[in-house]
Amino acid sequence: MRMETISSSSILCRLAWVFIIIHAVRTDLSYTFPEETKQQYVIGNIAKDLGLDVKRLSARKARIETEGSTKRYCDINLNSGNLLVTETIDREKLCGSKISCIYNYELVLENPLEVHRISLQIEDINDNAPRFPNNRIMFDINELAYKGKRFPLDEAHDSDIGQNAVQGYLLERNAHFVLSIKENADGGKYAELILDKELDREQTKEIDLIFTAIDGGTPQRSGTALIHINVLDANDNTPVFSQSVYKVTLAENTPLGAEVVTVSATDADEGVNGEVSYEFSRISDTAANIFSIDKTTGYITVKGNIDYEEESTYELRVQAKDGPGLASTAKIIIDITDVNDNSPKIILKSLNDPIPENSVKGSEVALINVQDNDSGDNQKVRCSIQENVPFQLNPSIKNYFSIVTTSLLDRERTSDYNITITATDGGSPPLSTSMTFHLSVSDINDNPPVFEQLSYTAYVAENNKPGTSISSVIARDPDWRQNGTVLYSLVPSEINGVPLSSFVSINSDTGVIHAVRSFDYEKFRDFKVLVAARDNGSPPLSSNVTVSVFISDENDNAPQILYPASEGKSLMTEMVPKTALSGSLLSKVIAVDADSGQNAWLSYQIVKSTDPGLFTIGLHSGEIRAQRDITESDSMKQNLVISVKDNGQPPLSATCSVYLLISDNLAEVPELKDMTYEESNSKLTFYLIIALVSVSTFFLTFIILILAVRFCHRRKPRLLFDGAVAIPSAYLPPNYAEVEGAGTLRSSYNYDTYLTTGSRTSDFKFITSYNDTTLTAGETLEKVKNETLSASLITLNTGEGHED
Repeated sequence: MRMETISSSSILCRLAWVFIIIHAVRTDLSYTFPEETKQQYVIGNIAKDLGLDVKRLSARKARIETEGSTKRYCDINLNSGNLLVTETIDREKLCGSKISCIYNYELVLENPLEVHRISLQIEDINDNAPRFPNNRIMFDINELAYKGKRFPLDEAHDSDIGQNAVQGYLLERNAHFVLSIKENADGGKYAELILDKELDREQTKEIDLIFTAIDGGTPQRSGTALIHINVLDANDNTPVFSQSVYKVTLAENTPLGAEVVTVSATDADEGVNGEVSYEFSRISDTAANIFSIDKTTGYITVKGNIDYEEESTYELRVQAKDGPGLASTAKIIIDITDVNDNSPKIILKSLNDPIPENSVKGSEVALINVQDNDSGDNQKVRCSIQENVPFQLNPSIKNYFSIVTTSLLDRERTSDYNITITATDGGSPPLSTSMTFHLSVSDINDNPPVFEQLSYTAYVAENNKPGTSISSVIARDPDWRQNGTVLYSLVPSEINGVPLSSFVSINSDTGVIHAVRSFDYEKFRDFKVLVAARDNGSPPLSSNVTVSVFISDENDNAPQILYPASEGKSLMTEMVPKTALSGSLLSKVIAVDADSGQNAWLSYQIVKSTDPGLFTIGLHSGEIRAQRDITESDSMKQNLVISVKDNGQPPLSATCSVYLLISDNLAEVPELKDMTYEESNSKLTFYLIIALVSVSTFFLTFIILILAVRFCHRRKPRLLFDGAVAIPSAYLPPNYAEVEGAGTLRSSYNYDTYLTTGSRTSDFKFITSYNDTTLTAGETLEKVKNETLSASLITLNTGEGHED
């Protein structure tokens, strides 16, 4: 470390460098020196610090390269190895208000290649005096202002930093005011004018005070402003901003005149005391050239070019002042976002041209450097070299790349090549740059066929015709002539134990895959085909790719009705109580569809009914409900023809019949035959049933009345049917799972089902359910009626006074 005197003012600036351990490819150096140094100022001796031979600097083409900037402030003396200042550096212009001002260079040496990072830290000197945004500060203060009232003063700005920035304020001695110095949240100092003695407008109408801002540099610098005070009536409200801090994000290259933000402050006073004007109270020189503010509206706009590469953040202070001069401030933080407006730069550092044809593998052809002045992802650059050439890019140090041979060269076969290097950044959209240079190369069969996709997906509708084209694969081989000719074949495999060749075939020249047979979606829905691509080189090279074939469903399956069973099986009859009300659930039609998707979406509709206005069915649930209250006038036997239709194109449908018997008690129902017999027999049986039910009802009613008079107690008739229908599990085939929306039955429903044997000559029989009054298989209606009547009498005799 050494100290350097830079002016007669005896400013001592510390010059320090940090020497980091030197290794094979990179060594970092760090120097510190003050700004405003003159040209040829010696920053340090690079050769000595790195342990390099000064005499070898010229032979190794030693040079200083900049990072992300074309402006050069220093250079190396090849004779002495000294790092010299070539252009006077203004720290404020280069780094603005940043605390740390570091400029980075790279020392590049060739034969062998070495890159050393040089970091220059520029120290601030006190070369700027504090200055106020306005040379004249106006206040209108009411003569009734109380002692101790504070008046914020404009904050002075000093382009220097640290101790050289504003450190304090002075106020001219006077009889009425004193000064109070405070520090804001970001470390800046500001002053407030405090009324120390009440004003008397009859004695003093105006007061002029000299307000001075001083920094902490050596020698000390200062700036002054005149405070002019008009003694007026009271103005006791200062403007209040809607926000204390305004944060704005602004893209670079924002057009001139664009809105940045609008600040707003309100003053509770009236008249001139409440009129608010806006101005910048603290702003750097750079920001002042970029942003402007409307004094009346607080509308801040762009008036200069915004470049993220020059400044990424601006911090402004805006003052809102009312007519008499009371003011408040707000902070505005403007973050500049980077726009990918700089294309990568490819710089050819060295080129060995022509290169001998007997150069060994790995010989260095060229050295390039890639730079991008953007930041973040926009600065990340990826380099690529054109295909089909025996050269490759090897990352070297940082953004340096070496281009080396990957095989022996033979000039007799190929005399020259145009090698193109492409650099693409990570911006959106990305920007790229290409560079081409000339070299000699030759061709060998070193490239296998490459498929255009990592995997292929094909779709074929079921019931396809044999020979239908399913898909095609394409593989490219960048080699020449026979080395680049590609032939396709199927890799032998099996699908469910059947050879793949019995399902598909492939055209060896075009790569088109054909179906050998027709596919059925209900049997299998997808399979995979492994395709091999082989070139005609010697030896041949090959690669494989997987083709996933998916079979799509067609509406080739009509709905299958699970309940009620078709008439070819057994006839199902369900009992409906006469007391069933409108909306009561009476039964449910269950259907499924072997198709999938919308082809299996089922809808239900009553296409024929004994009484069209009595029953309704859920469009998608299949639930049969009473559309109105059941009356005595309704026919006892009801026959419904239900249509179940899927949602395919074209739709397929199936129909079933549901037989309902309206009755409150099995005792009322006569023995029934099949309800699908001829109309003449049906009428006769119907009259017999009515007669039997009427006699039974009259007899039961008579017994009940006698018992009611005897016990003076009314008993409610026990209903045979409680409105729920249980579907026997035997009607749900095991291969149908419960599928939402596919017409299958939800487990939350509970039903009682009453079925006949389906024979025209058999008695009216029922399947056992949880209901005690449900008919069991093999019992006749007459038998059950007698048993029910006996059980009722026993219950009435033994359960006197007990209510069911």
